[in-house]
Amino acid sequence: MDSSSDLNPLREDISDEEPAPASVFATRPLRPPSTSSSEKYSPVEWTSYFDKEDDVSIPGSNDVFHVYMAGTEGPVVFCLHGGGFSGLSFSIVASKIKEKARVVAMDLRGHGKSVSEDELDLSLETMSKDVVAVIKELYGDSPPAIVLVGHSMGGSVAVQVAANKALPSLAGLVVVDVVEGTAVASLIHMQKILSNRMQHFPSIQKAIEYSVRGGSLRNIDSARVSIPTTLKYDDSKHCYTYRTRLEQTEQYWKGWYEGLSEKFLSSPVPKLLLLAGTDRLDRTLTIGQMQGKFQMIVVKHTGHAIQEDVPEEFANLVVNFISRNRIGPHGVEIPGTWKPSQPKT
Repeated sequence: MDSSSDLNPLREDISDEEPAPASVFATRPLRPPSTSSSEKYSPVEWTSYFDKEDDVSIPGSNDVFHVYMAGTEGPVVFCLHGGGFSGLSFSIVASKIKEKARVVAMDLRGHGKSVSEDELDLSLETMSKDVVAVIKELYGDSPPAIVLVGHSMGGSVAVQVAANKALPSLAGLVVVDVVEGTAVASLIHMQKILSNRMQHFPSIQKAIEYSVRGGSLRNIDSARVSIPTTLKYDDSKHCYTYRTRLEQTEQYWKGWYEGLSEKFLSSPVPKLLLLAGTDRLDRTLTIGQMQGKFQMIVVKHTGHAIQEDVPEEFANLVVNFISRNRIGPHGVEIPGTWKPSQPKT
């Protein structure tokens, strides 16, 4: 589990300091920290976006799942991040949605600040059971209307939860940039992609900078809050490394995506598929979309992490989805769209 100290930049070794030189010309003056490294990519606390955090202990196990929460009223938008990300991937989104609905973003098993007995068991069945267990601990036997929002791997988990029919109050399903056909086809390249990443970082700022400059994230503000909890400090190597050991979970990858399209289409609740490109649709989903079984929106000018790259647009799409489908006790009123009808008195 990451300690809070992990969020501080790596300090330089200050032991055995040399005495100051006799002459100001005897040594090269130190360059002042550049804005790009010390300020532009500096970490930002989750408190700027979420209202509170909590640890949810699961009875009968030693598993403790970390959640971030925002908002006080309306349906619950329950967010599930992708592999290697964390719940803070939805930080900016949460700060926008909380004006209309409640938001809960969970650190899945082996990710972020969650702690579990088997950190490497990222099987679809295990992760979907984790989600149901956390929701039960949070809301008991009478949960509010819930909209599951899942990005990439988290999208597969959300679909599996819906397929298991384990949430009676499930009212909507939003899947973000994951499609069975393209996902399965890309798995043969996954180990190479993981091994080609920069593996060690001297500071959290450098990891944030790498994520943005390398193109995995396109929004600096989101990266500054989401990247820190995807790292852990390695005392033996005196640097930061990735908190999640994705390369050791390959046995589960295929299970994340096989049958995803059929399970998504068979879910009886309203469904929204957000994609970063039209080329991601497979045949099953193409037919389903033509039959009007789900709403699909292609979000332009974004990478794979749509919720991080364009969080304002993402939040608007989710809130409009909730409003359009009248999810929650009275729906969500949005200026310029429909207004839920009031019961007659």
